[in-house]
Amino acid sequence: MVVLQTILVLILVYYGIKLLAKWLAPKLFNYAVKKTQERFGQQFGQYQDFGKEPDDVGETTIFKKPFKKSNPSKKVGEYIDFEEID
Repeated sequence: MVVLQTILVLILVYYGIKLLAKWLAPKLFNYAVKKTQERFGQQFGQYQDFGKEPDDVGETTIFKKPFKKSNPSKKVGEYIDFEEID
């Protein structure tokens, strides 16, 4: 009788944990996702305004890449001519 009672208790505990996991797992997952989003948002917010200067209202600013002068006399490499040997 004790063995049967122990098996019944184990089965009830198993299904109880399974039912609780079914209810609590989505809530725990949403909590973890929300916390991760907050952390990433804080880290991104620190670097978002880095290096920006406040612009005046109505002022247009155009940023251009600096002109890079190419150097034609610069040696790129050595040319090697290969011949087939029969």
